[in-house]
Amino acid sequence: MSSPSSPEPRGVALLGSTGSIGRQAVDVLTANPDAFRVVALAAGHDGGMLAEQARRLRPSVVALADSDALAGLDLPTGTDRISGEDALIELAMRDDVDLVVVATGGIVSLRPVLAALRAGKVVATANKETLVAGGHLVMPEARRLAADRARTDARDAFASPLAWLRPIDSEHSAIWQCLVGESMASVAALVLTASGGPFLDATTAEMASATPEDALKHPTWTMGAKITIDSATLANKGLEVIEAHWLYDVGYDAIEVVIHPQSLVHSAVRFVDGSLKAQLGTPDMRLPIQYAMTYPDRRPSPATPPDLIATARLDFRAPDIDRFPALRIAREAGIAGPRASAALIAADDVAVARFLAGSLDFPGIPRLLETAVERFGGGQASEPDVEALVALDAEVRAAFATGPIRVGQ
Repeated sequence: MSSPSSPEPRGVALLGSTGSIGRQAVDVLTANPDAFRVVALAAGHDGGMLAEQARRLRPSVVALADSDALAGLDLPTGTDRISGEDALIELAMRDDVDLVVVATGGIVSLRPVLAALRAGKVVATANKETLVAGGHLVMPEARRLAADRARTDARDAFASPLAWLRPIDSEHSAIWQCLVGESMASVAALVLTASGGPFLDATTAEMASATPEDALKHPTWTMGAKITIDSATLANKGLEVIEAHWLYDVGYDAIEVVIHPQSLVHSAVRFVDGSLKAQLGTPDMRLPIQYAMTYPDRRPSPATPPDLIATARLDFRAPDIDRFPALRIAREAGIAGPRASAALIAADDVAVARFLAGSLDFPGIPRLLETAVERFGGGQASEPDVEALVALDAEVRAAFATGPIRVGQ
């Protein structure tokens, strides 16, 4: 197996290859055949697209959650097939895999992420549950790998936890890039930027009557439905606040959120001397995906660089917590601890699905989040293990799958 810094093509396992992030990761892999060798692809239910990707990328093995559909896929000769609840773990731990790209959603990704890190693999993740629910479990593994490398050479690029657990979110990629070469002791605050979504200037009444079609009209990004709705409620920014706490080991009082409608400044870091370092780029997820995959190197990208002259102006404003309470609810859940944040992210998945299906109004999303955190966020172990997190996730989903939502119920 090649090392993370080897010039040889790195073996890649792409988990969640048929989703929005997965498809864009395939674009990056296809554009860099000298740097990456696709070993494994895994998907949930889109067998047709998985088969198309397999014919294009020629992996050694593919996995599909639907075992019956997997058996009927038209795959290249010699491609192995696996299914079952441990399939993702098996792919993540393969000897010929160096880099695991996690583009799957849900708590299901936590086990393969932990398995990959414990096996010494680099993990690039777009999965929020990994850190929001399981940050207390995964970050010690990333720190262990970094410490092992630091004992050999403290200046090595891989002597940092972020070299092992790499964020794909554009905001966290931006902060990561701003921190390269910097000491955390010199950081005063992390500044996460948010577009404000489609309802940035909407009234409370307009938001109360918002339809899924309204909420899916993101002004700057083209993303999957789930994250687009999360952007509309600002829940995604609250989840990113929790992720920032774990990724960079900073307190919640040092994590700020700023609305930036142009989505050109992806985030920034303010230092103790008053300097502010920001990362700018066009709203194209292939940029943070590629950076996470090629770090510490940079390569040409298909994304168009930002044109500051054409942009003409950059606007910033404070978030309106009254109209977007999900941001407050998420921050409070993060401060309360892993049980509360795990309940939050499970509830958010349910709330968005119900809104898209028409069984919950738009203000019902933060209402459901607050109720879930109040009901399930306290008690028991403050740092639940994987089994406890999976059980909690299932319990929250079952509790809010149907019925009215009232805060404090």
